[in-house]
Amino acid sequence: MKKMLFVINPVAGKLLARTELFGMMNVFCRAGYTVTTAITLHGGHGIELARSAAEQGHQMVVCCGGDGTLNEVITGLLRSGQPLPIGYIPTGSTNDFARTMRLSPYPVKAALAVVRGNAWTIDVGQFNEERYFGYIASFGAFTSASYRAPQEIKNTLGQMAYVLEGVRDIAHIKPYRVKIQTESTCYSGEYVFCSITNSTSVGGIVKLDHSDVDLRDGLFEVILVRTPKTPMDLNRILTGVANANFQNDMFQFFKASDLTFHMPEDVNWSLDGEKAEGGRLVHIRNLPHALTIYC
Repeated sequence: MKKMLFVINPVAGKLLARTELFGMMNVFCRAGYTVTTAITLHGGHGIELARSAAEQGHQMVVCCGGDGTLNEVITGLLRSGQPLPIGYIPTGSTNDFARTMRLSPYPVKAALAVVRGNAWTIDVGQFNEERYFGYIASFGAFTSASYRAPQEIKNTLGQMAYVLEGVRDIAHIKPYRVKIQTESTCYSGEYVFCSITNSTSVGGIVKLDHSDVDLRDGLFEVILVRTPKTPMDLNRILTGVANANFQNDMFQFFKASDLTFHMPEDVNWSLDGEKAEGGRLVHIRNLPHALTIYC
């Protein structure tokens, strides 16, 4: 019998993990797995559970929750030095990573895909030394909305919770003077937003074409948004985001595998929707084919 650790965030999203638990367990047991179920009890608990999974004899870790829960599982596995294969059942508020992977939003169907699907290797981002992200690292305008929105509001309103939380930030948007060194080029300027992604969806709002994104090419997609000086500048930004067209002069869009950020002040980041303190010097690198996911 194969041993599976099933990590569940019971308060994620629409609370589907609670109502669909029997159906998911039935799928895994019929597929020949001995399943150990672990409920996350506090922030960071998913890291602890995943980190010890291999030591406890598990051959796979399946995560049921939102993007933040998945981030914890990925972090725990990579910190363990024994990155077991993973499965993901998305039950969060936005599920950006699941959109990119085209995973089913229905828990039982997603569970079936884990046991019947193919194995895919995917890249993972490393943030400084100890933090990791599955699909996005970002700072700037509206970034704090991803980790500041209360869980109960996210459960009720889904993506709209982030929009409403972000509206509070409009009057306080500030520019950041940043120097960015990649493996081949140096960028510098004043920006109100930056995202480093391995995803086609950011907050369910910013979209990238699937043809532009390869989860295992060793490269991030990087979007820098320049500081708007006039209403016309702001209109160009909004139009670019709405049309997923980042070719106008308010954006810089490029691909890179290794980035070092130099900032004049400490800046808070968001990693897969979870808060991270970055400091004035931040190093982000792509770890190619770091994890195997069944879907």
